[in-house]
Amino acid sequence: MDRNLALEFVRVTEAAAIASARWMGRGDAKNADQAAVDAMRKAFDSVRIEGTVVIGEGERDEAPMLYIGEKVGKRDGDCPKVDIAVDPLEGTNLCATGSPDAIAVIAIAEDGKFLNAPDTYMDKIAVGPAGRGVIDITRSPTWNLHALAGAKRSRVEDLTAIILDRPRHKELIEEVRKAGARIRLITDGDVAAAIATCKEETGIDILFGIGGAPEGVLAAAALRCVGGDMQGRLKYRSDDEMRRAEKMGVKDHNRIYKVEDLAQGEVMFSATGVTDGAFLRGVHFFGGGCTTHSVVMRSKSGTVRFIEARHHFDRKPNYET
Repeated sequence: MDRNLALEFVRVTEAAAIASARWMGRGDAKNADQAAVDAMRKAFDSVRIEGTVVIGEGERDEAPMLYIGEKVGKRDGDCPKVDIAVDPLEGTNLCATGSPDAIAVIAIAEDGKFLNAPDTYMDKIAVGPAGRGVIDITRSPTWNLHALAGAKRSRVEDLTAIILDRPRHKELIEEVRKAGARIRLITDGDVAAAIATCKEETGIDILFGIGGAPEGVLAAAALRCVGGDMQGRLKYRSDDEMRRAEKMGVKDHNRIYKVEDLAQGEVMFSATGVTDGAFLRGVHFFGGGCTTHSVVMRSKSGTVRFIEARHHFDRKPNYET
């Protein structure tokens, strides 16, 4: 894939972030998500790709979505064929309440290189580069904390785990606390949480717990780019979800997916902050424009670029409806 595409994709996440940021703190998650979807869809029209959405968003809670199978991009001439994983607004509730770490995110891979993840849950463990090759999801959280502490030459008490604050994680949280590690509980947004393990300034060392399977693919794409590590296994909530997964090509329901299984080949990743967070700052409006803070990554080169942009609304395309 042409490396120049990476910067084109930043414009797509910027458009979605700006549109959804208009709804920050207004208590309307649905319209915030819709604004992000509409802006991202329009912005894709300016990118010279023949893209297919293979990981969409919104089906689980019947929200608006860029649906699986949707064709995006200019699609003219000899455009590169790519698969796209999207979450136009990861953390819709975070945006609606003005809470930290809502982001607009896309990942791009060569045709057929993303796991065609069903819309179910996934048990996940993720770490930054220092923990690569150390984690094992088949072992206990306590074992993984000690293994990571050894790799980082620190104590378990120095580590901070990030976990979604859900009733299903009651025993997980109790075990991590008993092991001596610190915990940051979050209400939503485990893509941003997984990425946070890769930046020392966030203070996050490891992600544990069950979240969305599509979000697991997005997180894996980012971790591939920066040398982090992740493992996941599907957690179905019903027989219907299992049957849908089988139709999407899942044959082994107990398989442990490694980061390279979730996002293969050359991968690009882009995210723009919607609300201020540990990894990215959010959209800040001023008279006639706004500022955005984004990250763009490439697995081929390992390059990570943070982009601060100042947008003037009278000089740029309007992707908002």
